[in-house]
Amino acid sequence: MAPAPSITKAALWMALSIASFLAMSVAGRTATAALNVFQVLELRSVIGFFILLPLVLMGGGFRAMRTQRPLAHIARNVVHYAGQAAWLYALTLIPLAVLISIEFTTPIWTAILAVTFLGERLPRARLTAIVLGLIGVVIIVRPGVGSVDPGHLVVLGAAMCFGVSVVMVKSLTRTDSVVRIIFWMLIIQSVVGLVPALYVWRNPAVELWPSILVVAFTGMSSHFCMARALSHAGCDRHFADGLPARAAVCADRMAALQRADRCLHRRGRLADPDRQSAQPAAQGASACRSRDLLAARSDARLGCLRTGVGGTVITRLIAQS
Repeated sequence: MAPAPSITKAALWMALSIASFLAMSVAGRTATAALNVFQVLELRSVIGFFILLPLVLMGGGFRAMRTQRPLAHIARNVVHYAGQAAWLYALTLIPLAVLISIEFTTPIWTAILAVTFLGERLPRARLTAIVLGLIGVVIIVRPGVGSVDPGHLVVLGAAMCFGVSVVMVKSLTRTDSVVRIIFWMLIIQSVVGLVPALYVWRNPAVELWPSILVVAFTGMSSHFCMARALSHAGCDRHFADGLPARAAVCADRMAALQRADRCLHRRGRLADPDRQSAQPAAQGASACRSRDLLAARSDARLGCLRTGVGGTVITRLIAQS
């Protein structure tokens, strides 16, 4: 069932996954500023199912989506749903730059869990990469400067959940197709989140629907691309190899995002980025929809994307030299 290993294909699929996650970060911040996290997650799953439906029909229809590992799918998606809820909630608590930097710990948990549960090797060079990546994240977050924000702990918990989810996806790719994995992700998470979403439901404003559709599409595409990447490479190789370059080079990109936030705050276009709260939903939605905000931060976001892709390639070339 699993395709032949290919580092090149894995890197390409992971690059697409990173691009989807970045787009979802921006759109998700806009959506969660006005809607509850559980409602955003439910809309993402339901709309994402209809986006995936053509691939399901092309892959043999609903009969082809039958799986021999239903419990593994349920466990994976419950963990992932918890991580996604925490991640979206953290978007309302801390600046996007800090959230992304802490989320970079996901590869660390993934590599460790892959060694423990999948039997993948973790050579000394990759162990060093993990340590350097963690140091890079600590430099960005600077935990010794002031008190630790509760949002930091929330996104750290989300990163751990994502690490567990990624390892379980890697295990599922050994027996199930990528379309089947994403199909059950959308079905199970729609069921899990239905009750809390209905409890906090409010009709989305018309101007929020573009962000909701982006969240739905990228929420599906990011995991589709990640599952394809995992089917071509092990968790330890495809996550750990790019950590040192990504953590080192992306530090200035994260700083650029923070400077853009503070600049817009001084101009009155954005709430204080160091004291964000979920309370002023209307102000948050207005700020996140600001064209100036998107323009000021676009270069930094694109730089992070280039760092994520280029860092993996650079590290690979260094390892082979």
